[in-house]
Amino acid sequence: MPAPLRPRPAPAPDLLPKIIMGVDPGTQIMGYALIEVRGQRVDVLCYDVINMKSLGSNHAVKLKRIFDRMLELIDEYLPDELAIEAPFFGVNVQSMLKLGRAQGVAIAAALSRQIPYVEYAPTKVKQSVTGSGSATKEQVAHMLRQTLKLPPIAEASTFLDATDALAVALCHHYMKGNNVTASGGKSWGKFLAENPERLGASTGKKKAPAKS
Repeated sequence: MPAPLRPRPAPAPDLLPKIIMGVDPGTQIMGYALIEVRGQRVDVLCYDVINMKSLGSNHAVKLKRIFDRMLELIDEYLPDELAIEAPFFGVNVQSMLKLGRAQGVAIAAALSRQIPYVEYAPTKVKQSVTGSGSATKEQVAHMLRQTLKLPPIAEASTFLDATDALAVALCHHYMKGNNVTASGGKSWGKFLAENPERLGASTGKKKAPAKS
């Protein structure tokens, strides 16, 4: 009589794929990035910006654009967690208020899809990626190109907000998600798996994001 087959052990949690969305908030240009991590392996799915300079001075219109684009990205890539940079405390109070609203709208979009989030201070992000909390945007982009083997970026000045968002996502990976804020404990992907009738709300396709 053949010996009974032993059940195959489940993969270690660190080896399960996880998609992290990184966001660098802005009221004119907001950077975003999505990476997939499996253990120590990191694959960049996309990084780009939401350019709102053409939307004029109506802040409400810009906030809606952020919310709508965030939902598009979430439904396309199904991230498990959101990592977002905390606003830098500057002198201009009005600018700080607008930046805080932009960050809040991005977080609200994630929470509407039951995605947990965590904030990271700008100095923490720079420290984790470059080793220096006072690194410039250019230095962050240069280190990311080396670490993640990214191709040269022709329009680097435009993409510095995108690489900043990529740095936020990578910082969260380095932190192993230990600071994640619970929002129900489920990713949007898991929620869709358990609620297939909601699949109509998702784009259902993986495609290269268009610049916006």
